[in-house]
Amino acid sequence: MGALTRVRAASVAAWHSFLRRRTAVFFTFFFPVIIVLIFGVLVGTQPTGGGLFTEPPAYYIPGYLAVVVLFTPLSRVGSEVARHRAGNQFEKLATTPLSRGEWLLAQTLVNVVVIGLAGLLLLALVVLATGADVTLSPLVVPFLVAGVALFCGVGALLGSFADSQDGVIAASNAIALPLLFLSETFVPPDLLPAWFRPAMQLSPLTYFARGVRALTSEPAAETWFGMAAPGPLLYFGVLAGVTVVCFAAGAASLPRTD
Repeated sequence: MGALTRVRAASVAAWHSFLRRRTAVFFTFFFPVIIVLIFGVLVGTQPTGGGLFTEPPAYYIPGYLAVVVLFTPLSRVGSEVARHRAGNQFEKLATTPLSRGEWLLAQTLVNVVVIGLAGLLLLALVVLATGADVTLSPLVVPFLVAGVALFCGVGALLGSFADSQDGVIAASNAIALPLLFLSETFVPPDLLPAWFRPAMQLSPLTYFARGVRALTSEPAAETWFGMAAPGPLLYFGVLAGVTVVCFAAGAASLPRTD
């Protein structure tokens, strides 16, 4: 049995496992919809006034996508690893040809499909509910794939070192909430203190947001460590580099036995 066959079989099993958890399926799609309805419809944007949402609706598309790219892999993969540890599943996995990296890749592929579907739903809802002028580009797909793989790797790290599923959820929220609002997603840099803005460029989610924003709407006047902002290709390069490191670390952290 080759590696592709093993990954495919593990992906199919993970997909059916996801579908059996109807509550997880519901909230995977319901949570980002609520975010769009609250921020995009109830709060709304104020392009000519003050307040938090001062940019055109299309500016916040990376933020809406970041909700599912960030929260879903962290919680799903982290909880899956914690469940496998609690049920001694990694000890059984060690007796099969499936490697830890292949297992994590299978989980990542399932998350890519789930988040891809949720992303399409979000884009449609944003356009219908807020009237955002969106430029659809197929180059957004690599950003989504890289972002999902990155946070699947981080989720694997959390699941490997947290002492329980509750610990995974708490750690996921502690990481995801600051990243979501401090990575040029919903909060423009000029609304934050000048001393903090360079720190935003240390977040990989910043490069996801910048790249997606440049591909879906008119790019804002951004700077990159004080220099003129580069194009989406460089943003993707940074994101992909961090993704490789986090995915490899997540795969290596998975226990061989329990």
